[in-house]
Amino acid sequence: MAPAWDSMVWELVACIPKGKVATYGQLAKMLGFPRRSRHVGFALGNLPEGSPVPWQRVINSQGRISFAEGSLKQFLQRRLLEEEGVDFTVKGAISLKRFGWQP
Repeated sequence: MAPAWDSMVWELVACIPKGKVATYGQLAKMLGFPRRSRHVGFALGNLPEGSPVPWQRVINSQGRISFAEGSLKQFLQRRLLEEEGVDFTVKGAISLKRFGWQP
């Protein structure tokens, strides 16, 4: 996908309010490309360092962080979400019903 795609993803992610999360698939569907959830992830991976885009608010369809369990990135994303008031279950999932963004 092109840089224009990245910008569209970043603009949409910037709209997710504090304390809410969205899934990769949800964002892809909102952008008109329901089968491009991986491309949403690729776009977030292209975020410039220090970007204000709240990348941490994007999770997978199971309500989980997609980074490897125990990795620094997984720890950082969880910490940022918890600081926003997002709760995790004992098994590490987020309730999409409670915290899912419904624009």
